Amino acid sequence: MFLGFILFLVFKGISGATFTLVNKCDYTIWPGILGKPDIGSTGFELKKGNSRSFQAPTGWSGRFWARTECKFDDSGHGTCGTGDCSSGSIDCNGIGATPPATLAEFTLGTGSQDYYDVSLVDGYNLPMMVEASGGSGACASTGCVADLNRRCPSELRTDSGDACKSACGAFGTPEYCCNGAFGSPSTCKPSMYSQMFKSACPKSYSYAYDDATSTFTCTGADYTVTFCPSSSPILKSSTDSSPKPIGSTTDGSGSNSQPPVEQAALATTSWLANLATGDSTRIQLCAAALLVALNLILSLLVYL
Repeated sequence: MFLGFILFLVFKGISGATFTLVNKCDYTIWPGILGKPDIGSTGFELKKGNSRSFQAPTGWSGRFWARTECKFDDSGHGTCGTGDCSSGSIDCNGIGATPPATLAEFTLGTGSQDYYDVSLVDGYNLPMMVEASGGSGACASTGCVADLNRRCPSELRTDSGDACKSACGAFGTPEYCCNGAFGSPSTCKPSMYSQMFKSACPKSYSYAYDDATSTFTCTGADYTVTFCPSSSPILKSSTDSSPKPIGSTTDGSGSNSQPPVEQAALATTSWLANLATGDSTRIQLCAAALLVALNLILSLLVYL
């Protein structure tokens, strides 16, 4: 038995890891793959409820993400609404995701442990979970299952409302992008925006130097990357009905269908974000604060 266990470890060390991508979204997605060496695909269609596996060798380093709202012709040419890799093709051909996009990142060890994470550093487009199986060590699951598109402040939200930018993507300043004078862990600190991401998804990377609580390790494991693990109907494919705008009801009246408490929470987030970026005057801020407080009190009274 001991000899069999040793042979198993040796085999795993030679073969690397199997990655299984699972689509639990209520719509078709088109996963993108960027990594070296090539593992057989750089992009493909994955219908609702389907999965596909890839074998990666030891030492492989790369990332997976989901493209949504894609429109490809019969020859495989086209573009996607979120996560597009700008290749003009269903194959990404060595090009990464255009932010914002939720990323699953891996570096497989060579006779050593693997490193993996789910990153929101480039923003968010849909929920994602990474699970390790058959390995040794901590091998914890990680990911972001929250619907950040609903919680996204207006200044980070894409025009379509189908993805949420990072602060770096929205503003492009060194303090948010952790470059220039802010290019080290000692100078680049969590922002109000990254803390919002971290609060919703505590195991995910929220900004460039969020290593301590966001990087996970395992040895000799296979990995499952699940898109929309809670089957949240956040986005739709080009073959499904168009997504409802944020704040719309199912009858198309345009009135906000979110619970009053969540409305107040979203208003508070945007107001605080405006305060951080200096977009409001002092009088407007005071008035907004009073309105938010009043709305929250009234909302709570509704539930009592």
